[in-house]
Parts: sequence; structure tokens; C-alpha cells
Amino acid sequence: MASLFNKVVQLANSPKGKQAIKQATEKAQQLANDPRTKAKIDEARRKFQGGGKGGTGTGPAH
Repeated sequence: MASLFNKVVQLANSPKGKQAIKQATEKAQQLANDPRTKAKIDEARRKFQGGGKGGTGTGPAH
């Protein structure tokens, strides 16, 4: 029985797989260049780094 990895490789090398990869790549590039996506990423980064708590996010809160 073929391993999961081998099946993925076979799919990626097939015409349908190559087309799916191309479409996914184009969609990812569109999202990466979208200002709304960039704003969401910046907002999530601020929250993750502690900037969403009203502090500077530079140290532990005491």
C-alpha cells in the first residue's frame, strides 16, 4: 500500500494537482497583496504581542 506521502506526491505531479497548486498560489498572492488582509495580520500581531491590552507589550504587567 502506498504511503500518504507518496499519494500526495502523485497528486502534486498530476495535471489536476498542478492546476490546483497554481490556483492556490495565485489566491495566496492576491490575499497577501490585499490591504484588508494586511490590516488583519497587523491587528492579530498587536494582540499576540500584547499591544491590544493597552500596554506597550514590552514587558510583563505587574
